[in-house]
Amino acid sequence: MAHADELERLVNGVLWPGFLGEGVPDWLAEALGDGLAGVVYFAQNLGGDTSALSARIHGISPRALIGIDEEGGSVTRLESRTGSTLPGAAELGALDDVDATRATGYEIARRVDAIGADVVIAPVADVNTDPRNPVIGARAFGATTDVVSRHVAAAVRGIQATGLAACAKHYPGHGDTHTDSHHDLPRITLSREEIERVHLPPFAAATDAGVWAIMTAHIAAPHWGAAPATVNPRVLAGLRDAGFDGVIVTDALDMAAIRESVGIGGGAVRALAAGADLLCIGNPTNPGAAMLPDQDERDYRSARDAVVAAVRDGELPRERVEEAASRVAAMARAVRARGPVAEEPFDAEGIADRALRIDGAPQALADLPTRVIDLRRASSLAVDSAASHVALALAAGGDIVRIDPERVTDAAVDSAARAAGDAQSVVLVDRMDADAPQRAVLERIRAVTPDIVAVNVGLPVDGAGAVITASAASLLAARAARRALLDPNR
Repeated sequence: MAHADELERLVNGVLWPGFLGEGVPDWLAEALGDGLAGVVYFAQNLGGDTSALSARIHGISPRALIGIDEEGGSVTRLESRTGSTLPGAAELGALDDVDATRATGYEIARRVDAIGADVVIAPVADVNTDPRNPVIGARAFGATTDVVSRHVAAAVRGIQATGLAACAKHYPGHGDTHTDSHHDLPRITLSREEIERVHLPPFAAATDAGVWAIMTAHIAAPHWGAAPATVNPRVLAGLRDAGFDGVIVTDALDMAAIRESVGIGGGAVRALAAGADLLCIGNPTNPGAAMLPDQDERDYRSARDAVVAAVRDGELPRERVEEAASRVAAMARAVRARGPVAEEPFDAEGIADRALRIDGAPQALADLPTRVIDLRRASSLAVDSAASHVALALAAGGDIVRIDPERVTDAAVDSAARAAGDAQSVVLVDRMDADAPQRAVLERIRAVTPDIVAVNVGLPVDGAGAVITASAASLLAARAARRALLDPNR
């Protein structure tokens, strides 16, 4: 295959694709040799010897940036098969110990460094002001600006103390939405003043902490115009005006908010024109059954070819691409020059135990197999909220009964409730606000089995009876909840 010309090499320097498989496909090897900025790892890439995979990528291109979404808690790539053993943002925000957050950031980055990756696509800097939020929720440090701001700064400092780059997300704030941008374009109705007062300060805190990169959000608001933030020059100019001079990274261009509106190629051109520097193309497995065998290469070429054509046609100034590539290259030089990352003492279990919230008066369970009635929402592209490792850890060898609260019949709920009265049982939930179907099913179960305890791996709520809130769909949080079930008063 022919090598890229000078313009194609320049454009490659702002592209950050995902890829299929646990090795380096031919198209990716060629692109890396022709100046590709790097790659983003997803769970499907990490089943083999990931350190060797990273070494292969860096062998082809020593300055390639390998990024990974590793947030701790409910979102992990490194431990996607078993569940994260690191605290998540909601746990850390509830604990409100910035030293614990800094230590967690450091440990996340240390583990990312151990597999040869360079950029931690975290922390989440969104203020989760809408409890219905389907894509942020427990990924945020909290629902108040001051809590989120101080923990974002602590996480950035912890991550970057290792020499890796942190990438705070999702500017200008994805916390007040109830639409998942993986599936549609969220539109927020907040005033400009409220966005600036509530949702922008965490990104300023990240900037003050020296964050290398900030990721955009595919969200729209009327006062910005119709274009989503990722491709909106007014929004991205605000980030520069606020003093951020690092790398502006797009959220994945294959998400429906972009793919189904202007397409990956159109999104790539418009994002660069708006002021973005590094184009995250996305996870090629996201189309599911519609995924093509060469989906990764197709998505990469859609972005590359569109940007090349836009520069050649004069639609996109070459100088804008050069500026973006220069910022990306500067970050790559810095993080690739890092030294060894030392291991520091880290008590993940202690943090998880301290972060638990116990409401009501749960009766202690015996250390025996436990039936788990699992009412959680289905997993999404962003969060594996229904991960089996949570229920398995709580069950400790007991039965797991999965119930969809939005489709279950009254008879099925009554049957589960009666069975719960015959064997040690708990109810597993992740959305407990008053009008949520999970809350209604839990109350119906309690009409038959009043003392049953709920384990909540979502956001905490008041007035729901005996509830142990762990605030993460992780193995670490589930184990902490199990310990509290056995000894709620410890």
